[in-house]
Amino acid sequence: MTLIKPYYTDKWVTIYNCDCREILPELPKVDLVLTDPPYGVGIDYGEFIDTPENVRNLIVATMPMILRAGERVVLTCATRQVAWYPPSTWILCWFNRAGNGMNPWGFTCWQPILVYGKDPYLENRMGSRPDYIEFSEGASTKEHPCAKPIKFWKMLLARVSVKATDTVLDPFMGSGTTLEACKALNRKCIGIEIEERYCEIAANRCRQTVMELGI
Repeated sequence: MTLIKPYYTDKWVTIYNCDCREILPELPKVDLVLTDPPYGVGIDYGEFIDTPENVRNLIVATMPMILRAGERVVLTCATRQVAWYPPSTWILCWFNRAGNGMNPWGFTCWQPILVYGKDPYLENRMGSRPDYIEFSEGASTKEHPCAKPIKFWKMLLARVSVKATDTVLDPFMGSGTTLEACKALNRKCIGIEIEERYCEIAANRCRQTVMELGI
């Protein structure tokens, strides 16, 4: 059992304020790792500056632990970063018809979602689902400079987790979007974040989250 004291905990959520490398080896295996690691775009988060070199080193150090931590691992990354990660089982697509930035061939209208492990729908004999999610709304950057839209994150969670008994882990928690999505969809979740100010934002989001009926 881990000796690191949780920063916040309730019936559904546990938050740890530490470097995920310190605690991942001590945590029990979860059903799903769902996370949005740094992108290497130079943002100074305080405890971590996400330069390309730092992110590459972080991937090398953490991915073996992350792949051991969950039965299924799902993470978002930039198109240029796919080669930085270990080969995935498949790549899902976040399709944004409106576009989101530019690339050497024009407008960027999709973002890769690397998946490791079995499709939960096929594994549970629930039929096939598309390997893309279309969503065009942006996210507020008030609380975190690279936050993901909560509506999209709920859609992604529902695509990669079919059991309400699943426990989800986010080792790069940020401001807590994964935690809020899990709590809303009745999944237990563990979040790890090195920057204390984001832990406080995430804890406040979890205190305010109401579970959705019919999920």
